[in-house]
Amino acid sequence: MRKAAVKRATKETQISVSVDLDGTGKAAISTGVGFFDHMLDLLARHARIDLEVSAKGDLHIDDHHTVEDIGIALGQAVRQALGDMKGVTRYADVHLPMDETLTRVAIDISGRPFLVFKTAFHSAKIGTFDTQLVREWFQAFAMNAGITLHVETLYGANDHHIAESCFKGLARALRVAVAIDPAAKDEVPSTKGSLGG
Repeated sequence: MRKAAVKRATKETQISVSVDLDGTGKAAISTGVGFFDHMLDLLARHARIDLEVSAKGDLHIDDHHTVEDIGIALGQAVRQALGDMKGVTRYADVHLPMDETLTRVAIDISGRPFLVFKTAFHSAKIGTFDTQLVREWFQAFAMNAGITLHVETLYGANDHHIAESCFKGLARALRVAVAIDPAAKDEVPSTKGSLGG
């Protein structure tokens, strides 16, 4: 079973995350940050990963520590759930339309973390949510999941749609990349014979 649970406790946040890579998209999300809850819920649904996230953070300061630390914990959980990575499809890419917005996401479950993030927002906030935190979350997630991740919004006008297209694009790419390839289910998809390290 490709499942994992991670707890992260600091002076700024207390976070509990669990994932099931072979789930059906069920989500139980409670971060204290409404817009971010929405993004994580749709990530689970469109990736078909069962996801539970519970977080208490220093929201009286701002949302930064909570959002970033959830990226760290969720990335670690995904990496643990992948195990030895035998059979994973590894690569995937998608063009994700969200009304007037189009975002391209490409992923390599490489064990070598890297993020290219070419997405710009028109405003500093989506409601009360700081748009800078979208990139912060993707950075924390990619580094801790051990994946190479490219996110580029080709065009878009509405900041909510731009953010949502990034998360949905990641979800759809992740769904394919973590899937087991039946033709190579006992193989690590690398000429090296291992991924990462």
